[in-house]
Amino acid sequence: MKKTSRAVLTAAIAATLLSGFASTATATAAAPASAAGELGPVNKQGLAAAIAALPNDGATAALVRVDDVDDSQDWAGASGVRDRRTGAPADSGARVRIGSVSKVFNTAIVLQLVAEGRVDLGTSVQYYLPGLLPADYPPITVGRLLNFTSGLPSMAVPGSDEFAWQYEHRFDRWTPEEYVRASLTGKELLFTPGTKQQYANINTVLSGLVIEKVTGSTWEKQLRERITRPLGLHDTYAPGDAVGVKGLHQRGYQLVTEPGGRERFVDVTRWNVSDRFASGDMISTTGDLERFTAALFAGEVVPGPQLENMFTLPQVPVFDGDTDPSDDEAATRSMGLQLSLLPDGTEVWGKTGARPGYVNGVGGLRDGSRILVYSIGSTDAKSDDQHPLVMPIIIAAMGL
Repeated sequence: MKKTSRAVLTAAIAATLLSGFASTATATAAAPASAAGELGPVNKQGLAAAIAALPNDGATAALVRVDDVDDSQDWAGASGVRDRRTGAPADSGARVRIGSVSKVFNTAIVLQLVAEGRVDLGTSVQYYLPGLLPADYPPITVGRLLNFTSGLPSMAVPGSDEFAWQYEHRFDRWTPEEYVRASLTGKELLFTPGTKQQYANINTVLSGLVIEKVTGSTWEKQLRERITRPLGLHDTYAPGDAVGVKGLHQRGYQLVTEPGGRERFVDVTRWNVSDRFASGDMISTTGDLERFTAALFAGEVVPGPQLENMFTLPQVPVFDGDTDPSDDEAATRSMGLQLSLLPDGTEVWGKTGARPGYVNGVGGLRDGSRILVYSIGSTDAKSDDQHPLVMPIIIAAMGL
């Protein structure tokens, strides 16, 4: 592998995981799945130092795991508190809300059904879910849901981007069908299906409904029977309408500034995430996520021919809302994952996910030789700004 400067490589990997595995170089349509870099040894002292000064105003805790082909490079650590009120220390085995990392599990289930001949990626959503989408929409294939090229618009409720609104409505219950209708009724497609890429939860909510329709059972049951039970992921589940988190768990907090400038921490652990459904409702641990990611990359979750869909990018630009092709960026999302190319061509694949109180990431090299999982108890988890803890974690984990 040709050498790359430490500074350039550090910046590239940092941008990769901080931005939800956004591309740091021009992505090819289907980058070689075998590309893998020669990373330096895991900086275990650096990892410990990166998460040492917790809790603080920005994070209550950090849980990190690194899995390497060389077992001597493996590392797991936790810092901060599990509960601000009691001061109970953070626990690396505690459950957390994983947000959009749930999409990786959902995609894996759909691709299992494809391997079984029960779902066809080229068949329309309208075939599987008749009458749910607006009648004037063109056929939208399941494959275009999975790689976010459907053109479907996101749900937009006035004020819903603000924490105050979200907190007020934290116990609202949604069915997936209600979410779909609220997102699509009276709205036009953003673009012709298959021509651009736009990341949105509506795609995964619909593919979760396809799972339920084809199997005749719940998404939660399919998750349990197809992934969590076979892999022994005893701490991973989808909560449905339950507002709490079972067993040992990290409590989540949001730092709120009140009128007059006074700041206070709001406990956001109890929350009904039924509006997220298959796109972001899951609960897990860093240990379970490490095991799942390693098994997925190794072909133990999705059969090889179908797994390649998770490491292949659509040959379309990212939707930017204009018709000027000169500023188009190449799509970086596959079915369930996202790609970053380092300057020397090394591929990093993964997924991030956030819920109020929790910022998470999973990812690594395509060959599975090194995998990183982290969960940060962010006190502003849905902020557009990258969390300052993530960069030093990545730098140390990747041996930069």
